Amino acid sequence: MSHFPERHIIIVGGGASGVLLAYQLLQRLESDVRVTLIEKRSDVGRGLAYHTGNADHLLNVRAANMSALPDDPDHFWRWLSTHEHGLQLCPDPFCFVPRRLYGDYIASLIAPYLATEGGARRLAIIQGECVAVSEGRDGMTVSLANGTRQFGDVAVFATGHDAAIPRSAWHADPWINPSVPGFSRDSAVLILGAGLTMADYVLSLLREGHRGPILAISRRGLMARGHRRIAPCRISEDEVPFGARGSVLLRWFRQRIAAHIAEGGDWRAVIDAVRPFSHRLWQDLPLASRRSFLQHARAWWDVHRHRMAPEVEERIARAIADGQLRIAAAKLVKIDGGTQGARAHYRRRGRSEIETLEVGAVIDCTGIVKDPRATANPAVRSLFDQGLARCDPLRIGIEVTADCAIVGADGTPSQRLFAIGPLTRAAFWEIIAIPDIRSQCADLADRLLQARPITVPPIDAPALAAAMDHQVAM
Repeated sequence: MSHFPERHIIIVGGGASGVLLAYQLLQRLESDVRVTLIEKRSDVGRGLAYHTGNADHLLNVRAANMSALPDDPDHFWRWLSTHEHGLQLCPDPFCFVPRRLYGDYIASLIAPYLATEGGARRLAIIQGECVAVSEGRDGMTVSLANGTRQFGDVAVFATGHDAAIPRSAWHADPWINPSVPGFSRDSAVLILGAGLTMADYVLSLLREGHRGPILAISRRGLMARGHRRIAPCRISEDEVPFGARGSVLLRWFRQRIAAHIAEGGDWRAVIDAVRPFSHRLWQDLPLASRRSFLQHARAWWDVHRHRMAPEVEERIARAIADGQLRIAAAKLVKIDGGTQGARAHYRRRGRSEIETLEVGAVIDCTGIVKDPRATANPAVRSLFDQGLARCDPLRIGIEVTADCAIVGADGTPSQRLFAIGPLTRAAFWEIIAIPDIRSQCADLADRLLQARPITVPPIDAPALAAAMDHQVAM
């Protein structure tokens, strides 16, 4: 054990990211920390991704790559092999298991620390909503909606995906079963977005026996590609043009794909081969190239990089072939009241005329909140309000350092306040999948276990106000 006094680390968010960090902190014999995990849901380890009860909602990554532990790549497969229905659902490592089952796996990681007397003293799980986090001279104060507070040495934000708020009375939540909103099974449904969340919602509609037409629209009308049984090709680090402009990197990437296909390979193998270098590629990319990527190339990258399980691809293709599902490159213009619920007015890409569709519901599957300042999460808003966090220059996430320390409004990285998972996408970009998050959690655990407790000087209120005014003016 360390000779330092025991430290209390509070993790805000009990989804996959929060549980993985808690496990990394607790499973090391030299650990001298006590962990409190705060989660709104009644169970931990699930978050938005793994709380679904729909067996048709599958992982988008094969079981062989879904170990929660970076130094034990077969950990999930071994767990699956001993699960009651594991091998029945997933007969080989290439399979794609139900996401609910994977949530069980994540939750199982910290179960031993709750089941034993010694573990219970080191891990506490609090069900509640965190509404504010503040930093003082001696540590962090985490305030909950019920009026209680937790005091710790370090606070880590693991709040996951910040889903968009429904924009009108006709918008239904894509994370809620279609039977709950109560629209007719014969009504038309408009889905905003054509990515993986769209595919999940279509599967939910079909499972509930929906008979009406489904129209999914997005800016380019692109849909995620499917996985295949292929192995990554080999690309060495010294072959990658780190730091090059986006145009140079794109040209290199296309040439690698063309060469691999000419040799009888599959483009998926090249995309998978650059995955280990994705964080450095993003961080070394010039700011102008990052901006250009987000505006012009992101949609193309996403549909090739984040792929569907083959079973999901087959069902979506069948719905399209049957004529029930249509995918269109279009933009929603407005929504107003209609005879069956609402009238959606949309314009197809490259056209000037407006088309109208009577719909029973509009489902926003466009994904995460684009601007972190538009978050509905009160805890994240509290960081901005106090100047404890600031947006990155591209406004796609909060600014963090390479070791996940949150950067304040004055540009100073905190020594007590950290973030992991999708909230850190501005710094790491590829940080929404378990293979990326597991390594981030292991690295941050190393950082926190090695750090001495610190004393933070009082905040200079005038300087803080000036820094916040400067950021607002930017």
